[in-house]
Amino acid sequence: MATEAKKYDYAVRDTHGKIQKGSIEAPSEAAVASRLKDMGLAPVSITEAKTGGLNAEIKIPGLSDRIKLKDIAIMSRQLATMIGAGLSLLRALTILGEQTENPALAKVIQSVRADVEAGVSLSTAMSKHETFPPLMVNMVRAGEVGGFLDTVLESVAQNFEADVKLRGKVKSAMTYPVVVFIIAILAVIGMLLFIVPVFAGMFDSLGGELPFLTKILVVMSDVLKIGIVPLIIGIGVAVYLWNKNKNKVSFREKVEPMYLKAPVFGPLVQKIAVARFTRNLGAMLRAGVPILQSLDIVGQTSGNIVIEKASKDVRESVRTGNSLAKPLAQHEVFPPMVVQMMAVGEDTGALDNMLDKIADFYDDEVEATTEQLTSLIEPLMIAVLGGIVGFMVIALYMPIFGVFELIQ
Repeated sequence: MATEAKKYDYAVRDTHGKIQKGSIEAPSEAAVASRLKDMGLAPVSITEAKTGGLNAEIKIPGLSDRIKLKDIAIMSRQLATMIGAGLSLLRALTILGEQTENPALAKVIQSVRADVEAGVSLSTAMSKHETFPPLMVNMVRAGEVGGFLDTVLESVAQNFEADVKLRGKVKSAMTYPVVVFIIAILAVIGMLLFIVPVFAGMFDSLGGELPFLTKILVVMSDVLKIGIVPLIIGIGVAVYLWNKNKNKVSFREKVEPMYLKAPVFGPLVQKIAVARFTRNLGAMLRAGVPILQSLDIVGQTSGNIVIEKASKDVRESVRTGNSLAKPLAQHEVFPPMVVQMMAVGEDTGALDNMLDKIADFYDDEVEATTEQLTSLIEPLMIAVLGGIVGFMVIALYMPIFGVFELIQ
């Protein structure tokens, strides 16, 4: 009968002499000590972790079990490092499952390890879980066949880290304007629901004719008081319908092309899509994945149906023996520079390197574009919100000028 694993807290001294603390699951303290020594760490103390009460693990539904691309990137790099250092795949997966901070990812890794121990290949074990993108699964499969799994995992980590960095730049640039906008909207709604009615009641008790701007503000307040609940319900329904239909092809064909044609954000979406397409395709070709299979996977993971259709056209062109770059010229999402650089890469036999250069170029373009958008949006937002708040203040205080006359 197998011994039930328990959770242990430990303190260890690393190779640099620094004390590190953490937790691990194992059948006994001896097993913990053995695993820590295998990781090159010197155990200082090992104690069974307390469960329940204040030490109980807090799980937030939909958040605690979320596995991000950053987690996959870290896992890929750690796995590549351990395999490159000479550890067996099973030992590396065991250590990775125990030290991974994300509980959901740890469970997936343990499941993958069990399949590998049963004789299943790593790529096949990964393909059973939606956690691992098809791009990663196919690159790992190519690495297994070619005997350079550690190199492929390193490439996967670099690819995902670049994607995470790109997303981080966009999020950090857009966080401030979005937060300011949300706070301003909430402030306006609060004024309309709670402050305007107080002023309106005071003006009604004094009698007299309200100014036109004040009447507009009072009407807006009355409408919002009646419509706030239907508005919240409508937003909830819209979010539900969006989540339900966002992955349907018919819905994507209507919505996603509009992203690229948006007046301000369209160029940014285009550059992100091109950077992701070229980076993923270059990584897969370098890993030894067949080009037809690479194009099929890159299209599916592009995140935009326009890119996906372009990938299908390129795939058919390559299948019939034609060039890779020629069909891209028929799709406006790919600028002429991208098409020409890919054509040169084909002619020189260095397509993967050329794709990396294109991806790096558009990463820099995305960063510059987000900075420009931020510098443009902030003053516009301040002007618009200042105008709204100014209108409300003027509308509220205009009747006050006539209050003394009404009192007399």
